Amino acid sequence: MATATQNKTSAQTHDHVDAVVVGSGAAGALVAAKLAAQGKKVIILESGRSVLPPDMISSDIYARSLHWGGGMAELEVTQPVTIRTYFSTGSQTGGTAAHHYAAWFRLHEEDFHMKSTFGQGNDWPIAYSDLRTYYDRIQAEVGMAGDAEAEVWRPAGDPYPMPGLPAFQAAQVLKRGFDKLGLRTAPLPVAINTSEYKGRASCLYDGWCDAGCPIGALANPQTIYLHEAFQHGAKLVNDARVTRVLTTSNGKRATGVEYVDPKGALRTQYADLVVLAALSQTPRIMFNSTNGAHPNGLSNRNGMVGKYILVHPTLNVSGLFEDETEPHQGVSIGLMVSQDDYAKDPKKGYLASYQWLAAQAMKPNGLNGLAASRPDIYGAALDPWMKRAAKHYAAIQMVGEMIPRPENRIELSSDKDQFGLPLSRLTIAFSDNERALYNHASAVGKSILTAASATEVWASPLVNQHFMGGTIMGTDPDTSVTDSYGITHEVPNVMIAGNTLFPTSAGVNPTFTTHAIALRAVEHVLSNWPV
Repeated sequence: MATATQNKTSAQTHDHVDAVVVGSGAAGALVAAKLAAQGKKVIILESGRSVLPPDMISSDIYARSLHWGGGMAELEVTQPVTIRTYFSTGSQTGGTAAHHYAAWFRLHEEDFHMKSTFGQGNDWPIAYSDLRTYYDRIQAEVGMAGDAEAEVWRPAGDPYPMPGLPAFQAAQVLKRGFDKLGLRTAPLPVAINTSEYKGRASCLYDGWCDAGCPIGALANPQTIYLHEAFQHGAKLVNDARVTRVLTTSNGKRATGVEYVDPKGALRTQYADLVVLAALSQTPRIMFNSTNGAHPNGLSNRNGMVGKYILVHPTLNVSGLFEDETEPHQGVSIGLMVSQDDYAKDPKKGYLASYQWLAAQAMKPNGLNGLAASRPDIYGAALDPWMKRAAKHYAAIQMVGEMIPRPENRIELSSDKDQFGLPLSRLTIAFSDNERALYNHASAVGKSILTAASATEVWASPLVNQHFMGGTIMGTDPDTSVTDSYGITHEVPNVMIAGNTLFPTSAGVNPTFTTHAIALRAVEHVLSNWPV
């Protein structure tokens, strides 16, 4: 099995490197790997602890330790909406992607042109045609499983290199409901091995994706791009919290970053290229990088840093069945997908795309456990209910689109961390549009499970997953933070990588697109070196 073996370095890093990458998650790992493969000297600074595949343990307690528990941000939301930033973040080697579920979808062509087509949100500065080749290359490098012919909604691209996920009992039961309502389904496309691929083992289907994947069947950073980066000499410093980006006196070029090392000492890492790939912490670092040339924060003359943060509206619809469903079996994200209602159309009463993910592998408790789906059942009633649910439960999940709005934002708080730096303050709320999507999807989801012969059906509140936006890409320097390659408009040797570049959320999971954008961007940077 090919997985990362960390090329350790002390906190006393090199005086100067070609590139310093802030964050070791999906985007940071890929950028580091491709730079190092071309002979660039690369240092990766990761704020969290070291976690490599041998450290991963398939347990609820361990899985929870991979989710960020606070310490760098505070959250303001409009009730009764619950925003679960905790679920979609992580602070360790591999970042959030260390525990991601590997549902990898391509954005649809319409997702790139929301503003120009519908008059709401933002447009991307690229189209699907700009990313197609990169999607194809990433799926070949990483290994993906799916059925491109059955996935009739999928934009044009190469077939998947591995066959789709098997349809275990829960998927078979749920498919009856989709079929009765005339909704098409396909194996859910995943960056999980359904057969051995490039020396990596195939999935065991034990449903522990949330705890990472110690056998390397799931394509997290530790298994793929960090492994490649280390092979080419890149070095990773854990527990290194970047405080700010340093620039020349005129502010036109970055010279490196300042960070607090594992012992609490303040250090400087000089570099020709600074890559910010720290997800929700990227805007915070930019805000904290004030100086005479950048009084509002790095590359923030237009005030766009922190604006347009996004999540995916999410709904879980669950049911109990007379049939045994074996809900423990499979993968955490699910076995089937349906995108029959993905097209955006304001006549529906909301403007959003959404999809159904079906037959998630479920444990008795934990973040997505059986017990967590019914908080109204407790005490003496919980034990018999759990005994039944452990063999007769199945669920579907809606992943939906959020309209980008500038008032959903990250700012700096008046509160500070242990190093005296202001925390991030996240202000975010769902609108009537997202609530209308929830109401529609809740009714459809209940109909699907009822048609599948569920004896009990219930739906979750409107929750969320994934974090996007805050440093959006665009063509206009007045209304965006970076160009289409993630290069900041004001400082040409600062590159932003990751979900924060997304101008819209679309209605699909973001990680595949994150990889495609990062590959396109790093190859652009390398072709224009020196930066």
